[in-house]
Amino acid sequence: METPHDLRLLFAILAPLVGTGLVMAAGRRPNLREGCSFLAAATLFGLTISLVPDIRAGKTLHYTLFELLPGLSFALRADAMSMIFAVSASSLWIITVFYSAGYMRGLQEHAQTRFGACFALALFGAIGCAFADNLLTLYLFYEIVSVCTYPLVAHHQDEEGYAGGKKYLVYLTGTAKGLILPAMVLIYVLSGTLDFADNIQTGILPPELHRGLVTGLYIACLLGFAKNGIMPLHHWLPGAMVAPTPVSALLHAVAVVKVGVFSTARVMLYVFGVDCMDALNLGIPTAYFVSFTILGASVVALSTDDLKARLAYSTVSQLSYIILGVALLKPAALQGGLLHIAHHAFAKITLFFCAGAIYVATHKKKISEMSGLGRAMPFTFGAFAIASLSMIGAPPVAGFVTKWYLLLGALDAGSIGILVVLIASTLLNAAYFAPVVYQAFFGKAADSGGGHGHREAHPAMVIPLSISAVISVLLGIYPDFFARFVQAMLP
Repeated sequence: METPHDLRLLFAILAPLVGTGLVMAAGRRPNLREGCSFLAAATLFGLTISLVPDIRAGKTLHYTLFELLPGLSFALRADAMSMIFAVSASSLWIITVFYSAGYMRGLQEHAQTRFGACFALALFGAIGCAFADNLLTLYLFYEIVSVCTYPLVAHHQDEEGYAGGKKYLVYLTGTAKGLILPAMVLIYVLSGTLDFADNIQTGILPPELHRGLVTGLYIACLLGFAKNGIMPLHHWLPGAMVAPTPVSALLHAVAVVKVGVFSTARVMLYVFGVDCMDALNLGIPTAYFVSFTILGASVVALSTDDLKARLAYSTVSQLSYIILGVALLKPAALQGGLLHIAHHAFAKITLFFCAGAIYVATHKKKISEMSGLGRAMPFTFGAFAIASLSMIGAPPVAGFVTKWYLLLGALDAGSIGILVVLIASTLLNAAYFAPVVYQAFFGKAADSGGGHGHREAHPAMVIPLSISAVISVLLGIYPDFFARFVQAMLP
């Protein structure tokens, strides 16, 4: 069932855009500026949640802004898959507004108005990707995210910041223009449309196309959405860690990397389709290809002492779970992979929030310097422990649901190799997260006070990270909210 013109989709993408203007107008009045950010975030969340009943009723909502050529339009669409990303991003923006206020004020960061405006613009691009009705619209919003987050990555305006920002922009815009753009043109020429298919089974490419040509287009799309962090096109992501921690949280949990994996999964399922990928044997090779990223990034994470760098490489690894689940082409694996879009978002933003709170309270970045801090900052490190359990895949946190379905999907696909990869990656996850928590709570502090004389960061930071940690637990105990969207997609 389709609804041809639903204005809520237009209002949803306009909410962060209007919020950008309000933030800029508020200027140097911090309370008003952050109030505008909250108003935009709350409006976006309200509009997104209002779509849930219709999507659960089996409707697909549409809004077409304009048509360039037959099959080539700038249009929006809300379906089951888009809701997974849209609900996650819009809800996390609300708590990030409060966290950012505490962080930026606590460190007396400069250019806070520019920061807030670019943050809202990044959400404008992310929600546009979530609600894109075709490959052209998806590409345009994907590029908006890349451009609007550059000032956030280079926020400190020093040599390190500009270097990280340059690498970020070159990688992401270079791959998009060099791979996605020509692939998109060729797909339109071959199929006469860029509109996403109505279901994940069929795709939009004619079945008579040459196997080599379709395979080439598939590889271009897989690598072109470099925000998905697949090795070797992942170097932009650790380099972007020079940004303030709220930006890192945005990059790794809410907007940028989720735009990458969402776009990749959307194209795999709604441009190529399960039937095409199965017929050309593209699924299992893709799963093994991203398995290298899952294991390789985990090994690098294990070897770094910088907390944000460890979290960055953890993100590189965890993103590929989503692509692996989709690539296995089995209902259970698809469920695990797509659920991880939301499950990873809430857990990873908690981890970055914790890293920022630790830095604001102690000015420490190295894991080796955090011995005993858990006793002085129990809420922060307690939340870190909960989110770590989700990354590892331990019950009752959300990550357990993800890995359970991925393991079932690997068994359904008869792939013992992928099963081994999932088990090995879980052990590696435990190896690089567990020592952080153990050292914080049970390690010997550098002074007799047991906590270096430190205490929790400002409540504006501690409350948001506690909320996101609790949501991770709730999603593990009650996974049905997002699971019902995935189930609606399955044939």
